[in-house]
Amino acid sequence: MSARVPGRASRPAAYAIITVIGLIFLIPLAAMLEFTLRESSGGYGLSHWTALVDPEQARGYRVLFQGLTNSAILAAVTLAIVLALFFPTIVLVHLRFPKLQRALDLLTVLPIAIPAIVLVVGFAPIYRGIGQAVGSGVWTLAFAYGVLVLPFAYRAIVADLHGMDARVRAEAARSLGAGWGTVLVRVIAPGVRRGLLAASLLTIAIVLGEFTVSSLLNRTTLQTALLQLSKSDPFVAVIVSLLSLVGAFVVLLLVSLTGAAPRRRTRRGARAAAQAPSRKELPV
Repeated sequence: MSARVPGRASRPAAYAIITVIGLIFLIPLAAMLEFTLRESSGGYGLSHWTALVDPEQARGYRVLFQGLTNSAILAAVTLAIVLALFFPTIVLVHLRFPKLQRALDLLTVLPIAIPAIVLVVGFAPIYRGIGQAVGSGVWTLAFAYGVLVLPFAYRAIVADLHGMDARVRAEAARSLGAGWGTVLVRVIAPGVRRGLLAASLLTIAIVLGEFTVSSLLNRTTLQTALLQLSKSDPFVAVIVSLLSLVGAFVVLLLVSLTGAAPRRRTRRGARAAAQAPSRKELPV
């Protein structure tokens, strides 16, 4: 039996804490599920769930499907901005310009410190110029969402960069003749896989749950569509919200399991190496 680590909760206490947190998380989900099963005539049934996929009801739910499609497009475009623009920039500052890290840390805090309504006031004239240049398609809202997700994506990636000692690995790869593109894709990216997964999950969650910016900029997204639909059919709005929460929880669980597998393999390898008998020195 392994000795207990000082300052860490015992296994029964950890299980008890996880159980309590899980119950607290499940209570509102159960309440939402109970609400969606209520029948207008009394009792419980699945009529509200079946109405969501009924072709005859498609016209009434058109705004919902439009908002869901727009949010999916925005999530994909914003995620592309995070992975193709933010990630290389963060790595470049970390490896080549470490003196700029403090300024970048301060810059990434601003979207959290500034209220969303103030950000929208600043976005409005910018989007007038964007509308004249490339049009007013819903995908252009990804530029504003990129600013909103920057603080969370930045810290998820930087935490893994410090943990893997990226500077040493990059210098070793460069000394072997690798280009910066190869270093970024084949050396740095695998080492910060958990950070990239966490940043991707946070990006998708923020885009799907954002309401203020899209509402004030007159864009139809999932949240604005749910608000509009809740005025006529609150049951379907709660159903979609419930499915979104469950889907986010499943994705979070998959990300945690994906990141835990390499750690378990590393611990098993280290344990096997520690238990292996040391080789005797051969006589010269």
